[in-house]
This record gives sequence, structure tokens and C-alpha cells, in this order.
Amino acid sequence: MSAAELVYGINPVAALLADERRPVDDLWVIKGRLNPRQESLVEQARARGVRPRFVDKATLDRLSERGTHQGIAARGGAKPQRSWESLLDRVEQSPDALLVLLDGVEDPHNLGAILRSAEAFGAMAVAQPKDRSAPLSPVAVKASAGAAERMDLVKMTNLARAIEELQELGVMVIGLAGDEGSQDLTSVDLTGRIALVMGNEGKGLRRLTRERCDVLAAIHMAGEVGSLNVSVATGVALYEAARQRASGRR
Repeated sequence: MSAAELVYGINPVAALLADERRPVDDLWVIKGRLNPRQESLVEQARARGVRPRFVDKATLDRLSERGTHQGIAARGGAKPQRSWESLLDRVEQSPDALLVLLDGVEDPHNLGAILRSAEAFGAMAVAQPKDRSAPLSPVAVKASAGAAERMDLVKMTNLARAIEELQELGVMVIGLAGDEGSQDLTSVDLTGRIALVMGNEGKGLRRLTRERCDVLAAIHMAGEVGSLNVSVATGVALYEAARQRASGRR
């Protein structure tokens, strides 16, 4: 990961400015009248010793590669990354650890949306293989609405081995799959230590991943649509886990 990272959009910039661990090098703001949220971010940047640069829309379009920048972008030090080994230590110490494992999710928009849901519903971390996975790009950070700055995204070398290591710590590994024979997600106990495994946008879970899971579960759907987008399915599964935990199901 590079020593400096670009983020754009109100929420990602706000999250970067709020993280005192990370230096902020630059802030670009669109020229003209600012809205209250933009004004607040300019003041926060100044309080951290950053001098805002007021630029035209074309400059922000170029910086964001024509992403939805909302008139603001910033560059700061890279977020510290947690190692897989340190995540295992955290899991071992937490009797109700909730994890999301990604098996080949490649779209940065989906990665960002998954990070957003993971933070919203109390997951400890999102983890994915080092290879053939979506990067934590500015697009992913923007899609996360700032959650990427607060939620750990952990890299592991081998997903099958990672699943085994979690199972050795008493984590129940639940693969989301629409296969015939999969249990309805609402019938699965999602309290305690669990990891939800989400598959690739087109191919779903790989065969080896399915074989490693303790349970395969499916989200019941009443309509004719055969499947959900992986980020939507992750949000539904995390909500069900949060609902069960709040109700004290055991």
C-alpha cells in the first residue's frame, strides 16, 4: 500500500480528518460558495494545520477520476493495517466475534458497500485473500461512506487455511450460498463467534471454500429474482446476525 492515499467525498474526507493517527497532507475544495458540511471540513483541516486548496470542478474530477467527489478531496497517510495474526488474537479474546470473509469479491464498489454494512452492524473485521480481490481504492473508500477508515480490512494468504485457523478458535464458519440444501439463514444460530463467507460476484463460493464451511446458508427471497448482489446479501446477513444478538438468541 502506498505511503499516501487519496480519498474523496464528504464522509471519507471527514473520516480521514477525524483519524489523528494519520497525517493529512492536502485538502482540495471546490471554488465558490460552500455548503455547511464542506465548511466544517475546511475548518477541521485548518485546525490540523492543513491549508485548503480551492480549485475548479475539473481539478476534482481529475483527482477523483470522475468519481462522485461532492466538491472535496484529501490526501493523507495510509491507514495502519492489521495483520491476520493480530486479528486471530482479537478473535480468541472475544466470545462473540463477528467476521466477514470474502472469497474473490473483485468490484471495489461492492467492497466499499460491504465495509459500510460491516461497520454498521458491529463486525470486528472484513478479511480477504491478498490475490484476486478488490483493492481498497478511492472508489471503494467512497462507496464505504467513511467506514473504510474505521473498519479493519485484513489480508490473508490462503482463505481455506484461514477458515481452518478460525475453526480452531471455535468460530462457526457460515458460507452464503443459494444451493439446494442450504439452510435458511434465519434458522442458523448467528450468535457467538461466527464468520460469514461471501463469494465472488459471478461465481459465488469456490468449491474448496464450500467444503471448508461448517454451514451453508441461503437468504429466503419471495420474488422471482434468483440472487442478490454480494454487497446487498452481506448487509442482509449482517443484519440478521445483529438482530439475533440483540434479541439474545442462543
